[in-house]
Amino acid sequence: MEYTDDSAMTRALAESLIEKRDLNVVDVARRFAKSYHEEESRNRRYGAGTATLLEKWKKHVEETNIKIPAKNLFDGLGSLGNGGAMRIAPAVLFSYNNYDNLLHYVREVTEITHAHKLGINGAILQAIAIHQSLCLDPSEELNVFNFVDNLISKMDKIEGDASEYKERLNIVKELLSEDGDDPNEQKVVQELGAGVRALESVPTAIFCFLRAQKRIKRIRTYNPVRRAIQYAITLGGDTDTIASMTGAIAGAFYGNEKFSLLLLSHCEEWEWFRDMADKLLDLATSSEINK
Repeated sequence: MEYTDDSAMTRALAESLIEKRDLNVVDVARRFAKSYHEEESRNRRYGAGTATLLEKWKKHVEETNIKIPAKNLFDGLGSLGNGGAMRIAPAVLFSYNNYDNLLHYVREVTEITHAHKLGINGAILQAIAIHQSLCLDPSEELNVFNFVDNLISKMDKIEGDASEYKERLNIVKELLSEDGDDPNEQKVVQELGAGVRALESVPTAIFCFLRAQKRIKRIRTYNPVRRAIQYAITLGGDTDTIASMTGAIAGAFYGNEKFSLLLLSHCEEWEWFRDMADKLLDLATSSEINK
């Protein structure tokens, strides 16, 4: 099974962090463009806005105008899509022990392609969800409501007077409160969304991770990571991105051992991604980076 733009851009970001041993937005942008143009013959399903930027950049990006093209998209409003959120996991892992630095990295990486506040804040919410998961013990039962409350508290500092993501997170709590073994997928999509906009997909991915803490009748697996990803796919819409974001949060919580080798063996270049994850871990935990 071939990966899509989510993994392609995640890969480019991880490679840059590992090689540069820090965030270099110019290098990241160049890698985004290089990856896109080297694989034009393969349909990685890039979003329209990101594809437009990568066409303009070609193989050369100048530091002086790195973020100007993104700001000029959509009549100067910038993209509010989920392209920033879908690729953010390596930045979170790289700076997991420095929360302020993590938020800075997320903004910098996202603004390369997504300048709209909702696109940026969606990437921040996804990053915070991954970070929270990293800091929890998977052997202990997860309190899903505390998890969401902590996200709301942190997003309150990010959004200020705005409340778009906080409102969606409150909907996540309401949906989690409903009784019954089987969640109503249609209601989830109606209230949270399953589209390409960050506001319509990042809270949905968080819900999928939290809902999969319990068994779901129609999904026959005892593996909670697989259950979360499969449930995300059942919602339809922007399935590859929502499932990817769900998997990033679930993977941060449960760890590598919950990813079945049988399942991974069907995924394009899975061994390369595993090796890159090892390198990123070594770098993120090194005394040189965290001194």
